[in-house]
Amino acid sequence: MLARHTGASRFAYNQSLRLVKDALTAQAKDPAVEVPWSRFDLINVFNGWKVSAAAGRLLVADPSGEVAVVATGLAWRTEISSQVFEEAVVDLSRALAAYSASRRGQRAGRRMGFARFKRKSRDRRSFRIRQKTSGGRGCIRVGDEAARTVSLPRIGVLKVREDTRKLRRMLRTGRATITSATVSWRAGRWTIALTVKAADLHPDRQHPPHSDGDPTGWVGVDRGLASYVVSATATGREVFREDDPPRPLRAAQDRLRRLSRQVSRNKKGSENRARAVARLGRAHARVRDVREHFLHEVANELVQTHDRLALETLNITGMMGNHRLAGAIGDAAWGELGRIIAYKQAWRGGQWVPVDRWFPSTKTCSRCHTIAADMPLSARTFACGACGYRADRDLNAAVNLAVWTEQHHAQTRDPEARGPVINASGGDGSGPHHCAGETSPDEGRTPPPRTVRWRGRPRRAVFYEPIRSY
Repeated sequence: MLARHTGASRFAYNQSLRLVKDALTAQAKDPAVEVPWSRFDLINVFNGWKVSAAAGRLLVADPSGEVAVVATGLAWRTEISSQVFEEAVVDLSRALAAYSASRRGQRAGRRMGFARFKRKSRDRRSFRIRQKTSGGRGCIRVGDEAARTVSLPRIGVLKVREDTRKLRRMLRTGRATITSATVSWRAGRWTIALTVKAADLHPDRQHPPHSDGDPTGWVGVDRGLASYVVSATATGREVFREDDPPRPLRAAQDRLRRLSRQVSRNKKGSENRARAVARLGRAHARVRDVREHFLHEVANELVQTHDRLALETLNITGMMGNHRLAGAIGDAAWGELGRIIAYKQAWRGGQWVPVDRWFPSTKTCSRCHTIAADMPLSARTFACGACGYRADRDLNAAVNLAVWTEQHHAQTRDPEARGPVINASGGDGSGPHHCAGETSPDEGRTPPPRTVRWRGRPRRAVFYEPIRSY
């Protein structure tokens, strides 16, 4: 049943895209033809198509040879929840909107291409159902039949492995409401993800608020490879250190190589190759799960014990250019750790600030603030040539991050407030164009945009000059 719903979602997406392309072709010949582009237009067009004769006809012939049309439309549409079709069409509308915004230059990040048809062999198999209430009872229910169950429309009761007591308690008391459910197939397992709109955490579990003029209490968080996370206060006191990360990709490297060789040795399209690909996918899924579990443990330790965190802004894209360290940097997942800390800190009412990317936290002495000429990666101890101060490399950097934040507290705002940030980047970068982690228009002078040539096509690009303040 779940596989049937994933196939129906893919079918609705592809058919809606086909209708859009047919309308574009017809519009090229007749400009009066309207192309469905918004979610409402796409839903109306697909709903009209699925009950029309173009989607299928049921013909009945009597003994005399006369043929009559009994029914039209998709014969199996009643077996699938109608929300699966609508949510797939909504996904297509988002893809088309992103394509339009990218072409007009209104979307940051890499250039988005036109939507493509989904394939069963490569694309993720999933479907989404949104919550609908009838008679005070939602169509998505948790623990309706038993403790560890989830009920979905047209599908029925699904048994889940994780405990649902906390969620059921919040739903029963009205502190949370389910908005949608996404079921996906990945690495041999079915997973259901519930999107829940929940109330804020209890005041006892939230951090006490700070006054606007209080610059103290910041904890610098330095991320690295030898020491994964080192956090310290501005006074030089180390409060947390993680020196033994799991490094799941490096630990599973031998197994991944062996499974990859098994895939390449099998004939394409054969059953043996499909089973080998499934085994390789499960191995990669375990690597991801181990890494994600570790990241949440580290983020919880930092967020639950400190209400003000200062994270260094890393040029992850640039550092990945070093092929000797690219594997270790990718395995560390620094950007994902920063993203988890950001939303968990917001849950608890705390603050976090990304420190200016150009601030030399590693080369600066935390005692006399003298900047060293060079600090190679092999040097694990910082030694100041001016005052003779010696300290652990990562601890010295964490202290500098806390000191920088306290000094720039008046100019730096909470990123969750969506306000201008001075001398602070927006997060970890992940792309070559303007995106998270790169200098934003609010952080410095904004020269007028100029048209440049990009992959043979003219495109308006904006260049920003980063601010260097130490």
